[in-house]
Amino acid sequence: MMFNNLLISLLLITHPVHVSLMSMDYVQEMLSFDVFVKVYFDDFLLDSRLEDEKIKDLDFSDKDSGSGSIVGKYINEKIIIYVNKKQLQGKLINIYLADNELDMKLKYNYGKRIRTITVKNSIMTSLYNDQSNMIIVRVNNFEEGIKLTSDKTEQTFKIK
Repeated sequence: MMFNNLLISLLLITHPVHVSLMSMDYVQEMLSFDVFVKVYFDDFLLDSRLEDEKIKDLDFSDKDSGSGSIVGKYINEKIIIYVNKKQLQGKLINIYLADNELDMKLKYNYGKRIRTITVKNSIMTSLYNDQSNMIIVRVNNFEEGIKLTSDKTEQTFKIK
């Protein structure tokens, strides 16, 4: 996990590169996926089309301040996850804003045998032609990473 955080930090240091990062880890004991998403806050504001009046009183480092519903809605619109062709709905667990980076932790429940995972990620793909959405999926002994772009917003992973 420390390596992942270091990798994420190194990738995001070079802003204004248009990039988001997502890790999706299946926790078998909890029959759920822990999902972590990181985006630049200024890009999030543009992509979510939030007006200054709506956000000036919100604390984006606290999901209970009212920002949680905005962030949760945004993520569930921009990231769509199917497991075995069944769409999952994410629940926002935590958000954290610091140094223009917005970190989001979500949970997606799924308790059956996992054969395929399809991830559609359209974060900032309508804003930037050079957008890169980096994704790592981990299920048991399976681990695979992919870069999604404005031209390719979806990937299916076959879990063995």
